[in-house]
Amino acid sequence: GRGAARSGPAGMQSALFLAVRHSGRMERGGRRRSEPEEADKGRMKRTIIKDWKARLSYFLQNSSNSNKRKSKKAGKHRNYFRPSPEEAQLWSEAFDELLANKYGLAAFRAFLKSEFCEENIEFWLACEDFKKTKSPQKLTSKAKKIYNDFIEKEAPKEINIDFQTKNMIAQNIQEATHTCFSAAQKRVYSLMENNSYPRFLESEFYQELCKKTPISRAAQGT
Repeated sequence: GRGAARSGPAGMQSALFLAVRHSGRMERGGRRRSEPEEADKGRMKRTIIKDWKARLSYFLQNSSNSNKRKSKKAGKHRNYFRPSPEEAQLWSEAFDELLANKYGLAAFRAFLKSEFCEENIEFWLACEDFKKTKSPQKLTSKAKKIYNDFIEKEAPKEINIDFQTKNMIAQNIQEATHTCFSAAQKRVYSLMENNSYPRFLESEFYQELCKKTPISRAAQGT
């Protein structure tokens, strides 16, 4: 029967989200569960990992294409390979270690998407790109786009920052400088570092990356 799968206050769907948010420690408990329950848990785990791989593949290819389109086929494929467990473990030492690694950044973006707060990392990345912009005209157009996408009320990817900071940005982008979004970027960075980052380190997917034996060799890029 399916009674075992539905036990507890949460249904299967809630369990799916919980399993994404937390490490797979519940999997490692007693081995004497009923077979249907084990099968359900196995299916749920495979679904989570499959979703992760699909998102990861998308983010990896996206970042690769935006950097250097011409090297899409040659030389870039190595970036799709999963890191060694030792490399993955480095990401837990500092949030910057995770953001500086291409695969790590893609994995973190996939995690935030599963938590429905990917606008935070997208805003952070937009700010990083903005700070590298040299042309004053491009600076102004990028500043307006970032404002329209992330800052203004009812923006499609509106980030959670206070009204005062939003107002300051609205004034600053009239004559855009590289520091327009500094305060907001710091706030969003801090929010990710204190909330999403610790949860990412506990996630099923990250725990698997740190193991010596990966879930599946198919994770070696697509």
